[in-house]
Amino acid sequence: MRWLEPEEMIAWRSFLDAHQLLMTRLDRELRSQSTLGLTEYTILVRLSESEDHALRMATLAADTGVSRSRLTHIVARLESRGILEREKSAEDRRGVKCHLTDEGFALLAETAPVHVTGVREHLIDLLDEDQITAMAGIFGTVLTHMRELPATGPTAACDDVV
Repeated sequence: MRWLEPEEMIAWRSFLDAHQLLMTRLDRELRSQSTLGLTEYTILVRLSESEDHALRMATLAADTGVSRSRLTHIVARLESRGILEREKSAEDRRGVKCHLTDEGFALLAETAPVHVTGVREHLIDLLDEDQITAMAGIFGTVLTHMRELPATGPTAACDDVV
């Protein structure tokens, strides 16, 4: 076992604490100024960036880090509001696709300035150019590593119907 050195522990805990506080703050700001929380907003962003504004539910769960059962509940709530629609996947009939409606895209466009303002105020504008470059490199490396790992545990069966 290689324990963390004191500087490594400081870096790790700073990341954990800052991430938790930042996500909580961004969620609170979104909820106070829109009808979306951070998780819902993230789901809409992922859909808006995908081809035809649609993704398989399993892919959406994996991309957002939301459990399949929680995603199903969130999508059902957003679907009842006309923000999302679900449909059987045309490719294999087993999967379910989630599609961002025009109303959902309009809500995302209306909400995005709240989120971007928070990200700027609580992260980006606190850093200089070198720190932003370092952050992009660090988390790009971590993200690549995490995406290359084999899926294991409860999220391994992501191709099941959600």
